[in-house]
Amino acid sequence: MTIAIENLSKIYNPDSEFPVHAVRRLSLTIEQGEFVAIMGPSGSGKTTLLNLLGGIDTPSEGQITIDGDRLSDLTPHQMIAFRRDNVGFIFQDYSLLPVLTALENVEFVMQLQGHSEKACRARATELLTQVGLGDQLNKVPAKLSGGQQQRVAVARALAPRPRFVMADEPTANLDARSTAELMDIMQQLNEKEGITFLFSTHDPRVITRARRVIVIEDGQITEDRPQ
Repeated sequence: MTIAIENLSKIYNPDSEFPVHAVRRLSLTIEQGEFVAIMGPSGSGKTTLLNLLGGIDTPSEGQITIDGDRLSDLTPHQMIAFRRDNVGFIFQDYSLLPVLTALENVEFVMQLQGHSEKACRARATELLTQVGLGDQLNKVPAKLSGGQQQRVAVARALAPRPRFVMADEPTANLDARSTAELMDIMQQLNEKEGITFLFSTHDPRVITRARRVIVIEDGQITEDRPQ
């Protein structure tokens, strides 16, 4: 799955006295299977870019094409299906469903895809065990620490076997050991299953694992380098 961005811009409050130019005429191509860190100071446009690529937000100008298909051409129903079947999201605020247990949160998207209860339960249990939460399956988010909630969010993003994952500061609440374990899991999935990973991050522990680093400042790319 190739992601192509052409002259992409996002302006918030465009009709106000002080419009916010979050992304400014970005052009970029990301190939299937890349492992990319997007760096930049707070407010540089990293999160906005991930939201645009994942179809959560819509651009003010420019185009995003996925394997030659423009996201702007999708109907609302098609966009929902696109996100459900192709994109895994890891948010800074976790965005877990508070009334569901850790296991149920991870199962949820797979259920929407139509997988059997048995398959959902097995996959969710496996992933939560991999991220160190095998003994926390039946706890709701309020009973988990911030770092544990983040790991549930990561497992949930990976559960439906997405074609690419948008991760907004995925290690922000994790200690060094948990970060290393989490990055190991993501690298294995990237290498074995070809899942594309895009990380918005300030974390050098993530940046050193990336095979490509994109630096954004004031909504514009200032550096794009392999490593």
